Amino acid sequence: MKIIDLSQTLFDKMPVYPGDPEVIIKEIHTLDKEGWNLRNMTFTTHIGTHVNVPYHMVKEGKRLDKFALNNFFGKAELYKAGMKFYHNKGVIFSVCNIDKKIAEDLIKFPPKFIGLSEKFEFDIAIEKLLLEKGIISYENLTNTEKLPQEFTFYGVPLNIKESDGSPVRAFAII
Repeated sequence: MKIIDLSQTLFDKMPVYPGDPEVIIKEIHTLDKEGWNLRNMTFTTHIGTHVNVPYHMVKEGKRLDKFALNNFFGKAELYKAGMKFYHNKGVIFSVCNIDKKIAEDLIKFPPKFIGLSEKFEFDIAIEKLLLEKGIISYENLTNTEKLPQEFTFYGVPLNIKESDGSPVRAFAII
């Protein structure tokens, strides 16, 4: 068994999407003073490697805490032009972005989830269209060039009540 980490590291003042608040990760307790280490973190639900659910862009969209945990992991494969999509398998985009034609194909045969390499950024209209159709999406996946054609993907979010998304620790098991 081999594990490939697909997650960005979160750190103080890391780059954010234009207009989003800055990331603040601050040490507030120390071993020397209080007897333990503790950090306070301030960041959005869409920082670093994260998952988007419909409520992110759809007024009455399904919220994060309404999804069963098994929606966030499963068999997956790398996208290849002309491939077929399956409802019980995820698709990870490593070498190309999702254009309108690909989005239309995803809508016709929705996969379990989709993921986008950190090398690409969703077009806002395409992201919204996919979320309107109930397709869970991951963004800012790292190390996608190390993935084989097929693998098991895990991208489990924090259990945030009524949320639009969450940072995840994403990884693949080969």
